[in-house]
Amino acid sequence: MKLLVVGASYRTAPVATLEQLAVPPADLTRTLDRLVAQPYVTEAVLVSTCNRVEVYAAVSGFHGGLGDICAVLGEQAGSSPAALASHLYVHYDAAAVDHVFRVATGLDSMVVGEAQILGQLRDAYHWATGADSAGRLLHELMQQALRVGKRAHAETGIDRAGQSVVTAALELAAGHLDGDLAGRPALVVGAGAMGSLGVATLSRLGAGPLTVTNRGADRAVRLAESYGASAAPMAELTDTLSTVDIVVAATASTEPVLTRSVVGRALADRDPSRGPLVLLDLAVPRDVEEGVAELSGVEVIDIDRMASLLADGPVAADAAAVERIVVGEVEGFLTWLRGADVAPTVAALRGRADDVVTAELRRLAQRRPDLGDDLRAEVARTVHRVVQRLLHQPTVKVRQLAAEPGGDQYAALLRELFDLQVPQTSPVDTVPDVITPDLGAAIAGTDPVLGVDAAESTPPTGGAR
Repeated sequence: MKLLVVGASYRTAPVATLEQLAVPPADLTRTLDRLVAQPYVTEAVLVSTCNRVEVYAAVSGFHGGLGDICAVLGEQAGSSPAALASHLYVHYDAAAVDHVFRVATGLDSMVVGEAQILGQLRDAYHWATGADSAGRLLHELMQQALRVGKRAHAETGIDRAGQSVVTAALELAAGHLDGDLAGRPALVVGAGAMGSLGVATLSRLGAGPLTVTNRGADRAVRLAESYGASAAPMAELTDTLSTVDIVVAATASTEPVLTRSVVGRALADRDPSRGPLVLLDLAVPRDVEEGVAELSGVEVIDIDRMASLLADGPVAADAAAVERIVVGEVEGFLTWLRGADVAPTVAALRGRADDVVTAELRRLAQRRPDLGDDLRAEVARTVHRVVQRLLHQPTVKVRQLAAEPGGDQYAALLRELFDLQVPQTSPVDTVPDVITPDLGAAIAGTDPVLGVDAAESTPPTGGAR
């Protein structure tokens, strides 16, 4: 079984595409079920955040698995796999492990080192566990990824390099408001995880008075009370907007909440001498309607704009320390993976030995019915001990050799020598129809369409594990 990552993020796709690919919580279980129902996908974890949509999968073949996952993503986006190809990246086996660990440590985040992604990965893993779409391989991968993420934050100062996305967004917003948010009235639209982080960060920066609004009024009230803020009904959104200088929008709505009409009416009642109304849109799909940015007196900062503004940020020395941690942890996981691959072969060898011993003892009982029960039991114990001792050193050694690069050849040799029947998956399978010519060409070699090097991602031609 092989690891495959297929996804799109702020690096490769505009917000509009991420909006199409985004999977709301209500659809997560159904989408995971669709993934593992595909012919080549046996396990799946789905990560869907404002900055990325990624599928982590255990597949029985590279091309088939890629086609299956692209088909599901295309269905989710209401688009063809070929239309999505320019925005997708693919990582296979070692590169897949490296990518997941980099995501967990925040190295792949828009704001390097931000810790929020670790919680999002944990949520994705819990969803997959609840949907029973994660098996042995992805359970191990996700548990190790969460551990590596925690280790990176505990052993380095990556947190200094990576504030939360909300903190970074608010620092950008402060540049439009004389460089300081202290004493600036603010509104948070949405009372979920991102909204809660927005209230907490605004409070820490001294913004105020703070107001929270949410479609579910009870959640808005609870969140507001936790930070000494006030809650306002969503029906009064226009009036509330006219009284604030900064808005953090982070709802799970599938339609824009801050429409051109709503913001336009709020601006008409707002004193322009207070400076622009700064709208931070941290939601995917977007909470701020596209036309709002054209209004006079408004500054809109969304995910796309944040990506461009933060792209040239300094890389802290702590990020380099995390890179070293990731390199070591990836190798450790690959060592475990190679050992796990040889385990079925070792089990098959021991099973074959037990079958041979059982058959010979049965034959002995038929030939020498005069042997007493005690003697037959002693003979059985002796033969089993001899066989186990003979197998002990070779099986220990093959596990050690298998943990080294290229170690899968030893398991293949054992299967050949002893004619062991171990269920295998072929590394080269027929490419299904969903792989279009454009997508297939991207897979064939190094190509920016998928951002994957075939030398690293295409399975070698050789014995399957």
